Amino acid sequence: MASIRRTLSPVYHDRHYENGGATFSPSSTSSPSSQKSTTKHNSDPKTSRRSPWRRPLYQFLAFFLIGFLLGMTPYGQIEDVNSTDRFNFEIKPPNVEDQTAKRREEVAVDGVSFSMETEKKKKEEEKIDFAVPRKLVIVVTPTYNRAMQAYYLNRVAQTLRLVEPPVLWIVVEGNAASFETAEILRKTGVMYRHLVCKRNTTSLKDRGVHQRNTALEHIELHKLDGVVYFADDDNIYSLELFQSLRQIRRFGTWPVAMLAPSKNKAILEGPVCNGSQVIGWHTNEKSKRLRRFHVDMSGFAFNSTILWDPKRWRRPFSHPTRQLDTVKEGFQETTFIEQVVADESDMEGVPPACSRILNWHLHLDALDVPYPQGWVVQKNLEALVTVK
Repeated sequence: MASIRRTLSPVYHDRHYENGGATFSPSSTSSPSSQKSTTKHNSDPKTSRRSPWRRPLYQFLAFFLIGFLLGMTPYGQIEDVNSTDRFNFEIKPPNVEDQTAKRREEVAVDGVSFSMETEKKKKEEEKIDFAVPRKLVIVVTPTYNRAMQAYYLNRVAQTLRLVEPPVLWIVVEGNAASFETAEILRKTGVMYRHLVCKRNTTSLKDRGVHQRNTALEHIELHKLDGVVYFADDDNIYSLELFQSLRQIRRFGTWPVAMLAPSKNKAILEGPVCNGSQVIGWHTNEKSKRLRRFHVDMSGFAFNSTILWDPKRWRRPFSHPTRQLDTVKEGFQETTFIEQVVADESDMEGVPPACSRILNWHLHLDALDVPYPQGWVVQKNLEALVTVK
């Protein structure tokens, strides 16, 4: 009787059952110990596949946490390294103030702060200039019709145009205002007032005195607040003179260089100063040594409030301050100054030490040249050399 032997097909090894049963194999009938070893053998590949990435991950997280905690712990501060000490590190406790770093910052911004301070000072000075208005300079000029009048007035006007405002030019004529003078004043570009002295005088000395008094009356009537300066049209003035007038508080004076009438020598007349204090006088003319103050008419200036506010300066005189036409020529200056100040202690030397000549008094009038009406020569000049 033939025996039938069933062979194990490899297909059955991979067949799965829906009820969860295991595949049939001869080893399934083996002992439980063999099944446990088989289970352990099957579980090792899974464990080997998980171990390569889990352990480094845990290590990374642990070291990251330790490093983060160490980094957040305030152990100390390391001083910045400068260019002169690159390998010096100094660790300071957190409660110690870093004075060295502050010093370096101050040095680093020293140049910038200096330039900023300079700009701030300039801006502050500009603000001060706008906040505190400049004193008004009141220039009084008596004039009369003559050949050199246009030249003299234009020369003074060109100087006054360069002076920082406010400047008021009071020009006084005798008897009537001439068209020629009015035309010159309109073209100067300087703020002016054209006045007329109605006193009929023939003397040149008295004419100048009355014209200046007319200007003083105008200043007193309108209570103009500023510094009054008598500037004759035939003198030469420096720009520094008018800039220095605003520094005068009550009465200022300075030396004047004059050309002698003989035109062969120069005369210096005015104060001798020790700083801004007047301690003496320059004088060369014997006839004028009897004067109390040796000052030229264009060598002093004064505060205009003396004319219309005498109580402010405690002046003893009750009459108006005017120039006198009853004194000899050359004494008008000293008699007028005696009404303004008591002595040299009330005076200020301009500029300090009175060491500079700020204006010149020249005698250059051409007496024999006729005055051209309208500054136009009606007739042609006589030809000295005829053209053949």
